[in-house]
Amino acid sequence: MRDSDLFAPFSPVVLLDGAQIGRLTVRAASVRGDSHNWEGSCRQDAMAVTRIGPPEAELLLLAVADGVGSALYSHVGSYQFSRLTAVYLDREAEDIHAALCARDGEELRVLATKAVAGAAAELRSGWARAAQHQPRPYADQDYATTLHVLLIPVDARIRDRVLFSVGDGGLFVLREGRWEQGDPEGGEDLLDTRTEALPHAYRSVKATVLRTVPGEVLLLSTDGVTNPLTQKDPEFARRLADAWGGPEVPSMSDFLWQAQTRAKSYDDDRTVICVWEEQG
Repeated sequence: MRDSDLFAPFSPVVLLDGAQIGRLTVRAASVRGDSHNWEGSCRQDAMAVTRIGPPEAELLLLAVADGVGSALYSHVGSYQFSRLTAVYLDREAEDIHAALCARDGEELRVLATKAVAGAAAELRSGWARAAQHQPRPYADQDYATTLHVLLIPVDARIRDRVLFSVGDGGLFVLREGRWEQGDPEGGEDLLDTRTEALPHAYRSVKATVLRTVPGEVLLLSTDGVTNPLTQKDPEFARRLADAWGGPEVPSMSDFLWQAQTRAKSYDDDRTVICVWEEQG
């Protein structure tokens, strides 16, 4: 605590959350990885589960962020970006809802880029002011983090969802017992060590619109889960599909246990949010 980083000492090893909104059920867990346990460092992943927008345009917002391992304050960046971006997206919620209903991918990208840029500007200003009283000058790269935000309309008649992305990690869909990438155009970049990151190393926010049906399971995660799935670890993928593709939604405690399923050679933080939709 005496090195001026007042966030790390209070960062919990595990976060667990969930929600029941109409036919949607959410389970969310963020767990410190073995590598950070061995080093005695804090969890650099973050997540958020909330709702934005007015009743007529309400959206379920799910966010995961993965602080870049080499960045000194990436745990702060991931935590604050995942929350403040939700605030800025709430200001655009009606327009996002309308663009999603119209399947207007370009408008969604513009709105997401505007929201993320607003959050980045506010955070950078605050971090720069705080650094004036610290021995280390402010640097963007100290707070580097990825960010993925999934928005799902609460109105069950609307079948489209949108994923806003900066950096690695991403979305998978469990269909008929198999995991399919929810943002296939970004698949080539999932393991790229030059991944984009906030607040400085990105051009714009990627927007991916997808359509799902009740019974499919959406999985939003940092690369602690998406990397093993992307690399097609059959045992890891099968165990998660068996755990989360059954007839019953797991309890909060079961989900936390299942989220820690071992994957050989992967010891990073692991943050995963799953969404189930009851069939009408």
